[in-house]
Parts: sequence; C-alpha cells; structure tokens
Amino acid sequence: MSAAMQVKLLRVLQEGTFVPVGGTRPEKVDVRIIAASNKDLREAVLRREFREDLFYRLHVVALEVPALRERLADLPLLVQHFLDAVAQRTAKPHKKLHPELMAAFYEWHWPGNVRELANEIERLCVLAGDAEVIPAELRAQRPDKAPENAAHLAALVQRGLGSDLATAVEALEKELIETGLRETRGNRSRLAERLGVSRTTLIKKIREYGIAE
Repeated sequence: MSAAMQVKLLRVLQEGTFVPVGGTRPEKVDVRIIAASNKDLREAVLRREFREDLFYRLHVVALEVPALRERLADLPLLVQHFLDAVAQRTAKPHKKLHPELMAAFYEWHWPGNVRELANEIERLCVLAGDAEVIPAELRAQRPDKAPENAAHLAALVQRGLGSDLATAVEALEKELIETGLRETRGNRSRLAERLGVSRTTLIKKIREYGIAE
C-alpha cells in the first residue's frame, strides 16, 4: 500500500469521513475494517514502509494464519475445497486426486502458500480433461525439491482412504514422522526441513502422537 493511500485510510479510521472520487465534500462512514497481509507489518513499521499509527488502528484483533507448509494436516480439506470450487465454476463433475498426487503434495513445501495450491488444483483439473481421477502423470515437476518417498506415501494415502478424514490424516502424519526419524537417525532439524515445517511444529507433533525416538 502506497504512503498516500495509507494516509487516506488512516483519515477514514480516525475521523470516519472520506471524499468520494470526483466529489468535493467529505462523506461520513461507519465501518469496521478487515485487513490481511502476507508481510510482517511490524517489520514494515521498523523499515518505515508502513505507518505505525495506521498499524495500531488496524491491529485491534489479530489472527495469525500459519503458512501451508506449517499445517499440512489441512491439505485434504483444502484440496477438496478447491476441487469443489473448480467443479462448481466449470459446471463439470467433481474430480479426485490420484493417491500419488496427494502424496507429492505432502512432500512439497508450498512457497506460494494456499494460492499455489489453488492454482495447482486448477491446472490439474484442466489437464485431466474428462477423467474422474486426476492421473499421477500430471504432477508438476519440482526440480528444487523432488519427492523422496512418493511411492511409500501413495501407499499410505491409499491405505487411509477407507477411514474418516481426521483419522486418515493423523495416521499419515504419524507414519511420515516415524519414517523420517528413522531415515534421518533422529535428526529433528533435518527432518523438519525435509517436511517443510518448523522444528517447533515437528516436536509438537512428535509429542502429540507419542512417537518414541
């Protein structure tokens, strides 16, 4: 947001008035602002890129949404949501992901966050054509981080398809962590990097699932 726009927004919040485009007289307004940012605004304030007074005007009730790589357990729900959205928008039958595709999603670290996932789902739906199950061959090439355990993960996903969603996700997460701990010889930092989560999140999951190291 430009410095000029920040001043205008601050005036609206402080005085409850604004001048419409093309207008000459201020209009009164009574609104509550819901704002979102993909940047750390506290750091932006320190760098003088964001007004401190505007920050505190907006920062009344703050909700921090972790990056997708920090909450991979949400992947099945998000994938289903975006598949449903594509089906509704295109008026075409709902599609499903091949288990290997879902396994590859767990391996990826999603630098583009949820938007990247949404774009990937749309890309897959377009390329899949009339296929009910999106084939694994359509998986995007990820040269900087290729899946290391795709076949094993696919088996886990397939095995959990008969369970309810929460149980299947928990079982998959637990086995991913157990397998990773064995392969990294208990190196939590290395495993956290490999799974695309923070070390704190990994430790929390280890305790949550009662995994012995």
